This record gives sequence, structure tokens and C-alpha cells, in this order.
Amino acid sequence: MKRLGSLGLSLCLLLSVSGPTMSGQAWAATKTPIVDSGERYVAGQTLAENYHLGAGDKVKVNVFNEPQLSGEYQVAPDGTISLPLVGVLSVIDKTTAQVAAAFEEMLGQDYLRNPKVAAEVTLYRPFFIVGEVHMPGQYPYAAGLTAWNAIATAQGLTPRGREGYVYIRKYGSAEEVRYALTPDLRVWPGDTIRVAERFF
Repeated sequence: MKRLGSLGLSLCLLLSVSGPTMSGQAWAATKTPIVDSGERYVAGQTLAENYHLGAGDKVKVNVFNEPQLSGEYQVAPDGTISLPLVGVLSVIDKTTAQVAAAFEEMLGQDYLRNPKVAAEVTLYRPFFIVGEVHMPGQYPYAAGLTAWNAIATAQGLTPRGREGYVYIRKYGSAEEVRYALTPDLRVWPGDTIRVAERFF
């Protein structure tokens, strides 16, 4: 019995010095493919005209020759803006061109003859960064933002932050995607970036 006890103690010591065991989160990460190409890696990429609006965006609407009907409007949490004369308009997941066309149609029905409307985004919704950065939180979006820029904005990685990849959850999506962390990795408005922890 004494000999078996010594053998058990030796096994415990061996396991304790062999390194930490991989957590469930770390094990899952090893099975998640890393994306290292595609639209987020296009050099010099800017937000296209097919950008879809969401809560937190600010839109400037111009009605030609009708300054009293023009202005800037914040997209509310329910995805709407409140426009002169016509009232509430749902803009969630619409492009600025679609918003302009909808406003034109509503104005043309009862208020103006052949109205001309243009719309553009003047302020994009913020992005979020969590995990192993010094100052996680919500930050204003800037055109051309990269993942490394976002990390720098959050005061950099902690000593345990991974440098090889990050997880990004796109606005309106429930799924995270693991992306290779390169200088070309783009961040989009409303993204949630998660910097993972190194386990060894």
C-alpha cells in the first residue's frame, strides 16, 4: 500500500509540471477554422454604397430645394428615423439609396411634386472590443479602421492577449468568426471584436 501511495504521488507531480490542461474554450478554438482572406482583407477597402443602416448610425437627408425638410437623423434603437411631414420611417438594414427613394415616394404622394432626395451616412455606429485588451468597451468608428487600429484604440493587448487571431461578430449576427490578425483585417461599423487569451 505504501508503494502504491508513492507511485500515485509521483503521477500527480508529473501531471502538475507537464503544463496546464486546455480549457473547453481553448479546445473549441483549436477546432474553429481561421479565416485569412475575403472581403475583410481587401487592401484600401472603403464602405460601399450597399452599406446597410442600423441603430446608432446618423443619416443626412437632403430634399432638393426644400431646406426645411432636410437634416441629420439618428437611427433609433428600433431602426427608425423620424422625418418631417411623413413621420417615422423604418431604415433598418436599408441602404441610403433605399432610404432616399422611400422618402421621395412618401413626399410625392401627398406633399411635393417630383421631389428629389439624397441621403448619406455622416456618422457610423460604434464598434465594440472585449477580451484581452487594456480598455475594453465601445468606441467610435472611423473609416478604414483595421483590427490592429481597434486594439490600439483599446490601449493594446494585455500580456495574455493572443496576437495570431481575433474573433469578430458582425452587427446583427449571432455568430463569431475567427480571423487571422493581419494589418489588412478590416473592422466594420457595429462589429464586436473579441481578443482571446493565450493559455500557454
